[in-house]
Amino acid sequence: MPFTLTPENTLPVDGVAGTLIGRVWLPDAEGPAVVVAKEDGLHDITSSFPTVRDLCEARNPAQAAKAAPSTEIGSLAEILANTPPTGRDLRKPWLLAPIDLQAIKAAGVTFVVSMLERVIEEKARGNSAAAASLRAEIVKLVGDDLARLRPGSAEAARLKEVLIAQGAWSQYLEVGIGPDAEIFSKAQPMAAVGTGADAGLHPNSTWNNPEPEVVLVVSSAGKIVGATLGNDVNLRDFEGRSALLLSKAKDNNASAAVGPFVRLFDSTFSLDHVRRADVTLEVRGPEGYRLTGMSSISKISRDPGDLVSQMIGVNHQYPDGAVLFLGTMFAPIDDRDEKGKGFTHKIGDVVTIAAPELGSLTNRMVRSSDAPPWTFGASHLLRNLAKRGLL
Repeated sequence: MPFTLTPENTLPVDGVAGTLIGRVWLPDAEGPAVVVAKEDGLHDITSSFPTVRDLCEARNPAQAAKAAPSTEIGSLAEILANTPPTGRDLRKPWLLAPIDLQAIKAAGVTFVVSMLERVIEEKARGNSAAAASLRAEIVKLVGDDLARLRPGSAEAARLKEVLIAQGAWSQYLEVGIGPDAEIFSKAQPMAAVGTGADAGLHPNSTWNNPEPEVVLVVSSAGKIVGATLGNDVNLRDFEGRSALLLSKAKDNNASAAVGPFVRLFDSTFSLDHVRRADVTLEVRGPEGYRLTGMSSISKISRDPGDLVSQMIGVNHQYPDGAVLFLGTMFAPIDDRDEKGKGFTHKIGDVVTIAAPELGSLTNRMVRSSDAPPWTFGASHLLRNLAKRGLL
């Protein structure tokens, strides 16, 4: 299903008023450039910051990005128009995911809605047809107002005891209301795809969905320096069969979409904006289908700062920093085709994830085996930068 990227459907509502950082593939250099978005286009700051990781390690990344000497690559409109793979001119620049060497991590079960859906996946053992009746049974037993519970609190511990006694406890409830958050590796550094790219679904999956999320960008010191958007593509059948299949459910070719830009924290944007963010979702199917939804970060069970502190600290370091998907409250349950089967993707779905402060991330869903293979890793990046005299 074709789509067009423009500045109007990609940028935040305040345009380039904030500090927007991205990456652009430069065909002549056979490698990427770190760019900052300005009124007149995208400007290359790679001579000062060879990687986004390096910029995020600066004392004040936003200030450093604005002060860095830059060279204009081209207008944002031109580069966005050349970004979707269909019809791309390989002689001209296109937009990439706005992260590079950072570890790509994700937090799971951070909203009550998604927590209940994970319990349903576990009980249904990956069978979408059994989900509807199980959903009604679990909500009747547990209720749907767990959002008021503070994870790790005495109240949460008492609820755990009651559920265990009733035989209704689940590993998903453990990470949803217990003291320890679920933090897992979503993908390898350099593996994320950006806006306009094809995003991948494992070809053996028959029950899956998008997960619209805010993604925090964190320095090696554990400092949150900015945010962007992400699609934590989810295979409900794989993970539902066994939680031990999490890595296969989450980490596949092109299964982590991030973008369009990292918005660095400055006078226009802060962590408090993230805490209040509403993330919207639209899925447009090749058959004319349309799904919309929303995930409000204000309803998250664990504060974003707490999730970051559970990811990085004295027990776990990331020398190149990390990005952290915060989780989603959106769990599509409406039937798309067969009654009782709920939602699942069709090949060719166009997924748009948006937030006023962060812009829009748009991807077309394909099989992971049909998405362009991941061939440019960290070693390739470092060799390319060295060849260009940037290291």
